[in-house]
Parts: sequence; structure tokens; C-alpha cells
Amino acid sequence: MRKEKTIIFGIALVLLLAGCGRNPLNVDISGISEEVSIIRFEQELLSPENQPMDKLLPALADKYPDFTPLFTDQVLRVGNPEEEGTSEGLATFRSDTMIQSAYRLSEIRHASFDKTEKELVKAFKRYRYHFPQAPLPNIYTCISGYNESAFVGEGVIGISLDKYLGQDVAYYSLLGYPRYKQRKMIPEMIAPDAVYVWAMGEFPISLKATNLMEHIVHEGKMLYFMEAMLPEAHDTLITGFTEPQVRWCRNNESQMWSYLIEHELLYSSKQMDIVRYINDGPMTNGFPPESPGRTGAWIGWQIICKYMKKFPETTLPQLMANENYQEILTQSGYLP
Repeated sequence: MRKEKTIIFGIALVLLLAGCGRNPLNVDISGISEEVSIIRFEQELLSPENQPMDKLLPALADKYPDFTPLFTDQVLRVGNPEEEGTSEGLATFRSDTMIQSAYRLSEIRHASFDKTEKELVKAFKRYRYHFPQAPLPNIYTCISGYNESAFVGEGVIGISLDKYLGQDVAYYSLLGYPRYKQRKMIPEMIAPDAVYVWAMGEFPISLKATNLMEHIVHEGKMLYFMEAMLPEAHDTLITGFTEPQVRWCRNNESQMWSYLIEHELLYSSKQMDIVRYINDGPMTNGFPPESPGRTGAWIGWQIICKYMKKFPETTLPQLMANENYQEILTQSGYLP
């Protein structure tokens, strides 16, 4: 019987250190006065005191033309505001007992939204610092019926508060969300998720990217961008990993890299290989059960950290615009 080569993963304990070193990214934003607008859309839509939907929907569409069509058509899929039948579909959504329950629970769990608002405001002040010419998004909170988490449209970020009620909410298990997803459905993940989806929309992966290495480096850029916008956030919030999973990645960084090299996976264009190391999951298939999903993204983050430390004159806009993933990897000198 053929004996396959295996990689031994270390279990030595190390200190849980910050991803790239926070200080260089914690820029001075005290002189930036412009702030993102944060609109509590769900309160205007779902409050029991609101007017009938045939009157409310046109008012919302007129007041929030950048978000209302995105929400009704793309998120709820009940149609554009001007289409016949959309107000009826939205009225049905509003009167649904599960939606009203989600709204009431959201009003309780997010009653004190100040901390999250401050995190979002500070994050996008840092975005203004690094990208002074780029327009800031409008940020809308909503209830989507457990349909979306954070999502983007043209110039907007949507945040479904019913997906951030806390991992103890019974609805999440009833709806079939696995535990690895439930533990991230907490208020603390709102700002990281909002920043991540904005980055994915503003800096999509190159259409020429076909292999795992390119996806790894691209995801590393996304995590580095998150760190730049949220330099005070713990690594668990940047990655979505637990603390033991972050420790596992640090303990086994060189073993993971060796595994990819020795199994000739780094330049694989097989979708199965890309999904295995880039997509979320309870663990990375092929690695020990202590591993998190998305280990490829974590490796990519370390590559970008090395690259930016080696070339400190590189600005964040220059990094995000660089789609030469092989060049970034080569010039980083990454060798854990």
C-alpha cells in the first residue's frame, strides 16, 4: 500500500501576537472631520407605528434611493420599489411573525449601538486618510430575515442586524447555521464584516487570477486592508478565527506552507483546491481538526505583512491596486 507523505503539525504554545504589528497602521485621523452616514433603515421600515406600505415604500425610495431598491430587489427579492406588487410583498415581509420577532430582538441586542457606530466611523476615517479622493459609503442597517450579513451596492454598505444578535440566539440553530458560523454572528463582527465586504467590492480579485497562490495573496490583501481600517481590532475579529485557531496558525505557519509546496497545491487551478483553502468552514480539509477554515487567507495576510515591512514606502492604495500576485509573493521573501 502506498504510503503518503504527511506533515507533522506542531503543538508548541506561543504568545498570541498581533497579525502584522498594529502601530504602523494606527494612523492619526484626528484631523479628518468627514464621517460616514449610518442610517437605521429597519426602524423606519418595521416599526409598528409606521404608515401603510403603499405610502411608506415610495417615501423610503425617495428618501434613500441608493439603498431601497437594493434592499427590496436584491436582498428580499420582492421587486423594485416602482414595480407593481412590491409594496404588497414588502408588507407581507413586515407583518411576518419571524421578521417582527427578529426586529424586536434586534432592538434589544443593538439598543446600545454607539460602540459599533464609533468603530465604523473611525474605520472609514482611516479609509479617507488612505484614499482621500474616494467617496465614502452610506451605511444602512436592516433586517433581512436572516438572509444576509453585510453586503454592498453602489456607494452603500448594508448590515443585517438579525445576523449579529449573538451566538446564543435559538433561531440560528433552528435555521441550520453551523456552530462555526454562529460564533461569528455577534455584534463585535459588524465593523470587520462591513470593512471586508467594502474591500471586496472596491478591490475585486483580478479576472486573470486562476490559481490558489493568486487567491491566497488577494485574500491577504483583504485582511491587511481590514487591519489598516481597524488597527485596534483583535486578530480574532480580523480573521473570524477563535483564539486557539489563531495560535494554531502561528504555531504551524511553516508546516502549512510546506504542505502547499510539497503537495504542489500553490499553483493549482482546481476550484476544489482554491475553495478548500480560501472559503470559510469549521476547519481546513486536509489539516488537523484544530485548524480553522480559510487558512489560505491567513497565510496570505502573513505574505502581505512581510511585503509591506520590506517595502514600507508602499502606500495602501498602491498595494490594493497591485494585481501582480506573483511579484508580491516573490518580493516579499516569504519563507516561514
